[in-house]
Amino acid sequence: MSLLMVFMKLAEGMLVSMEIFAVTLIGSLPLGLLVAFGRMSKNTLLRNFVRIYISIMRGTPLMLQLIVVYYGPYYIFRLNISAEYRMAAVMIAFIINYAAYFAEIYRGGIASMPAGQYEAAHVLGYSGSQTFFRIILPQVVKRILPAITNEVITLIKDTSLAFSISVMEMFTVAKSIAAAEKNIGALMAAGVFYYVFNFVVAWAMERLEKRLDYYR
Repeated sequence: MSLLMVFMKLAEGMLVSMEIFAVTLIGSLPLGLLVAFGRMSKNTLLRNFVRIYISIMRGTPLMLQLIVVYYGPYYIFRLNISAEYRMAAVMIAFIINYAAYFAEIYRGGIASMPAGQYEAAHVLGYSGSQTFFRIILPQVVKRILPAITNEVITLIKDTSLAFSISVMEMFTVAKSIAAAEKNIGALMAAGVFYYVFNFVVAWAMERLEKRLDYYR
């Protein structure tokens, strides 16, 4: 296989990995905030349901969750599944998994805020939602950004788990090329991609953290 052909195949896999990464972030970050609200709810039933959901998502392997989401509709409901559903299953599994982790990060950040800020906002005439979104949330984002960065970096590497349901992302493509060519050049190229991607994300998150320094 020519070098150009190897590069093109790896580029195709890279685009799939980046799609998984982007869609997971777009879906799991806001969902995680909603889950955090449920976890802190005064409604016992809702709070316990969310606690169980988080426990399952954090206590079982993401690879197992991918398999369950993909094959579950057939084995549980006897619904026919198609190859087109593979990518959707990856997105669903990644989003609900990472939302659980983000929820606990959000919850820790929100719980760390002094009660006096809520009281001061109430005195100034802010409603509960105005207090949270205008005063509390911006400070929470600043506090939780390092933890969020760690999860985002982990997500980049976790995209390789999509191979478990035969989604041809970057690492899967690299493995197939390495097996066919009987050398690890493609795997090394994939490793460079993951490192560069992580480096760029870490740099961007660090820049964002510096822009939020005024919340100190």
